[in-house]
Amino acid sequence: MHARMLATGPETELTAVWARRTEAAAEVAAPYRARVAGSFEELLDLSEAVAFAVPPAVQAELAVHAAKAGKPMLLEKPLGPDLPSARGVAEAVAEHGVVTQLVLTKRYHPATREFLRRAARTTVVGARSCYLHGAFLGGDFATPWRLEQGALLDLGPHLVDLLDAAVGPIAAVRSAGDSRRWIELTCEHTSGAVSQASLSGAVNLPRARTRIELFGPDEELVYDTAELDHEECWPVLRREFAQAVRSGRSNGIDAQRGLRLQELLSMAVV
Repeated sequence: MHARMLATGPETELTAVWARRTEAAAEVAAPYRARVAGSFEELLDLSEAVAFAVPPAVQAELAVHAAKAGKPMLLEKPLGPDLPSARGVAEAVAEHGVVTQLVLTKRYHPATREFLRRAARTTVVGARSCYLHGAFLGGDFATPWRLEQGALLDLGPHLVDLLDAAVGPIAAVRSAGDSRRWIELTCEHTSGAVSQASLSGAVNLPRARTRIELFGPDEELVYDTAELDHEECWPVLRREFAQAVRSGRSNGIDAQRGLRLQELLSMAVV
C-alpha cells in the first residue's frame, strides 16, 4: 500500500526502498523504478521523507535514527510494541523537531471526517463500537507480530482514536478477554460518557466490520465502514503528508497522537 500510494503522486515520488532482504526491497521497488537502498542509512540519504511499513519493534528502533537525521516520517500504528518504545519514538520526534504523520487510515476518508464533524455537535452519553475481521486466520495480515499482540495493538489504535475523537477525551480504559481471540474495552470519557469497543482479528466474516454508534438525548449517530471505498483514503493521506513535510507542521494525526493512543491501550493490557 505504501509504495503504491507514494508512487502515484503527484505530491510525492517513491525514490528508494530498503528492506532487511535486498530481494524483497527490489520486488517492491521494481514496478515504480525506485532505487534499492543498500542500508537504512542510504535510504535516509536518498529520501526527503521516510515511510515505514515494518513491524512495530523495527519501526520503534529505526524511527529514532530517522528523527536524529531530521527526516519527516510517515509512521504506522502502533508506534512500538510497548509503551516505553512508543514513548522513545515520540520523544525523539519532539527533540529533533521532525514532522510526522500516522497511518490511521480511516481518519483520511471524507465520510469519517463528516462523522466526526457531526459528532462534535452531538451530546453523547454512551457509545458502542466494533472493529472485527478474520485476517489473523491466514493471509498477508497474519504476520508474527499481529498473531503475538492480537487485535489490541493492531485494530485498537484505529477504534480508540475514533472514540476519543467522537465521544471526547478518554480518561480510563478497562478490558476483558484475550487480544488474540476477542477483547472488549470499556472506555470512560472525561465528559462522563462511557463507550465500549469489541476487537477481534480472528472471527470469520465476509468483510471487515467497523461500526460506531453514539447515543444520547439527540438522535442516534452511526458510523459504518461497510460501504466505504478505502481507496479514497490514500490520496488524502498522501496529500496531507506532503503538505505537512513542506510546511514543517504536522496535522495532529502524528507521533504525539500515536503515543496518546498507546498510553490508553496500555491501560487495557491483560
